[in-house]
Amino acid sequence: DKVNQGHLVDWLPASVMQQYKFPDLVSALLSVHRPDKDADVRRLNQCQSKPQQRLLFEELLAHQLSLLQARQIIRKNRAAKIVLDKKVHRDFVDQLPFQLTAAQESVIAEILADIDSEQPMLRLVQGDVGSGKTVVAAMAALAVVGHGLQVAIMAPTEILAEQHYNNFCQWMGADNCLLLTGKDKGKNREYKLEQIAGGDCLVIIGTHALFQEAVVFKDLALLVVDEQHRFGVHQRLALREKGVNAEGDRDGGSVPHQLIMTATPIPRSLAMTAYADLDYSVIDELPAGRKPVKTVVVSTARRQEVIQRIEKACEQGEQAYWVCTLVEESEFLQCQAAEVTAEQLTADLARVRIALVHGRMKAAEKQAVIDDFKNKKIDLLVATTVIEVGVDVPNASLMVIENAERLGLAQLHQLRGRVGRGAKQSACVLMYQPPLSEQGKQRLAILRETNDGFKVAEKDLEIRGPGEVLGTRQTGLMQMRIADIVRDEHWFDEVRKTAMIILEKHPQAVRPLVRRWLGKADRFVHV
Repeated sequence: DKVNQGHLVDWLPASVMQQYKFPDLVSALLSVHRPDKDADVRRLNQCQSKPQQRLLFEELLAHQLSLLQARQIIRKNRAAKIVLDKKVHRDFVDQLPFQLTAAQESVIAEILADIDSEQPMLRLVQGDVGSGKTVVAAMAALAVVGHGLQVAIMAPTEILAEQHYNNFCQWMGADNCLLLTGKDKGKNREYKLEQIAGGDCLVIIGTHALFQEAVVFKDLALLVVDEQHRFGVHQRLALREKGVNAEGDRDGGSVPHQLIMTATPIPRSLAMTAYADLDYSVIDELPAGRKPVKTVVVSTARRQEVIQRIEKACEQGEQAYWVCTLVEESEFLQCQAAEVTAEQLTADLARVRIALVHGRMKAAEKQAVIDDFKNKKIDLLVATTVIEVGVDVPNASLMVIENAERLGLAQLHQLRGRVGRGAKQSACVLMYQPPLSEQGKQRLAILRETNDGFKVAEKDLEIRGPGEVLGTRQTGLMQMRIADIVRDEHWFDEVRKTAMIILEKHPQAVRPLVRRWLGKADRFVHV
C-alpha cells in the first residue's frame, strides 16, 4: 500500500539511473515482489535482473554513505600536527635489532605524512601475521612523544597489551610508558588514572579498560587500536568520540589521529565496504630470513605419530604449541578439555616439560606461563585459542591444532602465525576428526597450499560470508538485505563514485538513503 501511495522518493542521481538503465524505485520494488511470469528464473536467483540490481546498488550506496559521512564528520575536526625529528627517526631505526622491510618503510612514510597535518589521520594498516606492525606504530608514537603529547595503544587481550608494554618500554623508556588493564584495582588504578590525566605518562597501553568513563587523557594525540576486527564498527566509532580530549571539546573539537592495525588481511571487497571510512595500507612483505610454515593435515587416527614428532622436536631443543579447540562449547568446557589434554600429553611425554594456559586463568598466571615458555623453561605449551593473538616466541617451531575443522580459516591462519617467527623451518599440524565434509576438506586444503593471509581471507569470505568474517559484533553493519559483497564486488567502484557525487552535490539525499537501508523497521516509509 505504501508503495502505491507514492511514499517512496527516488534518491539516486538521474545520471546513474540513465547510465545503468535502472527502473524507478517503486517499479523496482513491485517487480521484485511480483516478477513477470516470463522472467528468467536463473537471472532472478543470481540477482541479475534490472530491478534487483537497482535495489542492491542503492543498498551498497547507503552503507558506503554512512561510513563516508562518519569520515567527513571526523575530518571536520582538528588534530595536532605532528612532525618526527629526522635524527630521532634515524637513531630509532639504527638501534633496532633487525632491518625494516621496504613495505614497513613505505607504510611508515604514509603514516608520518598523515600526522603531519591538522586533518585527523584515519588509517588501517593490514599486515600478515609476523609482518612487523608494532614497530610501524612505534614510529608514529615516537613522533607524538617528541611533541610531549599522549599516545593510547589498545589491544584486545591482556597478554598482547603486556607484550606491547614491554616492547614500548624498550623503545621509549619505561618512565614514559604505563600499562592499564582490568586487573588494576583500588589505589594502584587511581594512581595510574592520575598519571594519565596529569600527562605524566605519554604512552598508555591497555585493553578495553582504556575506554572506560573514568579514564581521562590530558593530551591524546594518537590512538592505536590493535586487532581491530575484534572491536567492531560501532566500537570503532565510539573510540573516536572518547578520543576528543577535554580541552578539545572547548576549542572546536581537537581529536586524536587514529591508526588501526590488523593481522587479519581484509579482502578488497570488505575494505571498500566495512572500512570505507578509513585509508588503508598493507605491509605485504615478511622480515628477511623468515621461512614459510609447512602445513600438514592429518586425521586424529594419527595422533600418536604427532605426539612422537613433538617428543623428537623437544629433544632437539625446539618448542611447540598444542592448541585445543572446542568452539561451540562454553569457555568452561574448553578449559576443561585443555586440562584433560595436558594430563594425557604429560603421561605420554614423560621427558617433555609441559604447561597449560587457558582463558579462565588469572592474567598474571597466564603471563607467568607465557614468560616461562619464552625463557625456554617449558617445551610444550598446551593452550586454548587464547594464544591466537600476539604471543611472540621465536624458538617455537611446531604447532598442533586439534579439531582444526571447527575453526574459521582466518583464525587458523592467526594461530599458525605463532610459529615461523625464527630462522628455523616451522611446521603446523592441522588435526581433524573424521569424517570430514567436502567443505571441511576444501578449507583445510587452502591452508596447506598457501601461507598468504590475503588468499586465505578471500577464501574465508567466499565460504563463510562477510558477517562471520567480520566477527559477530560487526555483523549488524554488514547484514545486507539484497546485496552480497562477494557476488556484487564489480559494483563497488561505481558505488563509491556515486557516493562521492551525492555527498558533494545532493547532501539532502544522504540521511534518507542511509535511514532507508540501515534505519529502524520503518525504513521504507520515512524517506
